[in-house]
Amino acid sequence: METHDQWMQRALQLAEYGRGQVSPNPMVGCVIVHDGRIIGEGWHRAYGGPHAEVRAVEDTDEKGNSHLLPQATAYVTLEPCSHTGKTPPCADLLVNRRLRKVVICNADPNPLVSGRGIRRLRDAGIEVECGVLEAQGLELNKRFFTAMMLGRPYIILKWAETADGFLGRETGSPVQISGAFSNMRVHQWRTEEDAIMVGYKTALMDNPRLNVRHSAGRNPVRVVTDRRLQLPEHLHLFDHSQNTIVVNYDRETETPIDPERYAAPSVAYMKINRDADEINEILQGLHLRKIHSVLVEGGAAVINAFFEAGLWDEIRRCQGKLSIGKGVVAPLPRHIFQGSEQIGDDLWTYYRKA
Repeated sequence: METHDQWMQRALQLAEYGRGQVSPNPMVGCVIVHDGRIIGEGWHRAYGGPHAEVRAVEDTDEKGNSHLLPQATAYVTLEPCSHTGKTPPCADLLVNRRLRKVVICNADPNPLVSGRGIRRLRDAGIEVECGVLEAQGLELNKRFFTAMMLGRPYIILKWAETADGFLGRETGSPVQISGAFSNMRVHQWRTEEDAIMVGYKTALMDNPRLNVRHSAGRNPVRVVTDRRLQLPEHLHLFDHSQNTIVVNYDRETETPIDPERYAAPSVAYMKINRDADEINEILQGLHLRKIHSVLVEGGAAVINAFFEAGLWDEIRRCQGKLSIGKGVVAPLPRHIFQGSEQIGDDLWTYYRKA
């Protein structure tokens, strides 16, 4: 027997196709059903492009099913927008095409929407049902919901440690801990987040590129803490191959807020106060720049600073087979264990903050 769950599950599956492509917008999918049959479907494919509802209606039209819309139900993973942004309001589209019913997974906490889309539909006489597979929708768009409801990016702390619990040698010289298959997974993760962050020492000692090389997808914005602007200009971070934000005490440049303005890679400077709660201030600055998620890749001082501030959401820990005897002690994972997996020779464990 058909249920709302089965159609919403399909809409959530479609929404997932937008991962790494639509931020700072949420991932959204839409399925239009008539008499137990999908007559149109779509998803939000790219930031600034048509929303899922538009794609689904267009798909319905292209399949010759337009005449069925007044007797059809739309299943959409997020409340249809009610304001004009880069695209017209989706709620108006559903009203104008005279949909019979709209089933929604999650209400939109964005202050520009926040129930207005639902009211617009109901005021037009469309039946609306909310909360179908709500928990799955919250998980899908946890970055978006964190940004909207907590006013900060979603934070993932990731590190690799040796079999005997060290991040690297005491001298700071790089140590290859994770294997090739783990590196491929990490580069895939990079495509899914808005930004990637390291501290001063990691930037200086490792000279990382922080780009995507072993997976397909867009490069994240690089964020580095260089409080006194002492990092040398020859580092990969300053090669203008992708956007970089330098967190410091002394210099501020206008950082593009709209991701579409990141077309020409640049190095921007974000000034923070010397006596402030640094992690909180960094996250507030990134949030203002519409960065909704950050993959924090080290080193130990940066990761521990996030722990001390209590401002993090996930841990992804890699344990390799190499032992080095002594070195920089790895952080201790904490809060709720989510699971583990073996990737090549490496054991990955995952934790979620309570």
